Amino acid sequence: MSRYSIEEFVSNTKQQDKGEGLFELETPRMLEINLNGQVWSKAGAMVSYRGQIKFEREGVLEHGIGKMFKKALTGEGASLMKANGNGKLYLADQGKKISILHLQNEAIFVNGNDLLAFEPSINWDIKLMRRVAGMLSGGLFNVRLEGTGMVAITSHYEPLTLLVSPDNPVYTDPNATVAWSGNLQPEFVTDISFKTFLGRGSGESIQMKFSGEGFVVVQPFEEVYYAPQG
Repeated sequence: MSRYSIEEFVSNTKQQDKGEGLFELETPRMLEINLNGQVWSKAGAMVSYRGQIKFEREGVLEHGIGKMFKKALTGEGASLMKANGNGKLYLADQGKKISILHLQNEAIFVNGNDLLAFEPSINWDIKLMRRVAGMLSGGLFNVRLEGTGMVAITSHYEPLTLLVSPDNPVYTDPNATVAWSGNLQPEFVTDISFKTFLGRGSGESIQMKFSGEGFVVVQPFEEVYYAPQG
């Protein structure tokens, strides 16, 4: 275990400007946003800020009835907040590793639990995974992000990107799936033999099948969110 004098500790852990622009990885698990305007972030992800920044929960009707209806079905997992102003904003999510992507007129799907922040220049929409809503306890929705700008996503430990090609589809555990390219439409398949092997009726027996041309990002962790019992 490292032992420092207070002076050494401050010196070794203090914030440093890297000059990387709007989104900057202060540490692998802490995102610094050099804010001058507005940014969207996951509600509850703010750990610190300095400067003149106002936080505002996403308005119920801000994006129209369609998105409001979808948000009601997905629960609080997709809640976003707006940060407006000038200053430095620090975001983190349960110590998960952060990756910064710069979309250049591109699209990507991100699991709703793994989206940390994005620029207002990015168009977004919530996509429900209706067919598995009754089978999985969490991670039932994802967010499609499209346009030009920065997006920060999170993963438990290091993410792994698997390339998908027409002759080589990729199967993933939904709870370990972080993101995939915007042109892919995953199917949900059930492996009966796998289900029998596991001795239970849900969970890993449901897999996501990615076919076509693109990529899918997975993490070495099954992220299970328990749906509220209603």
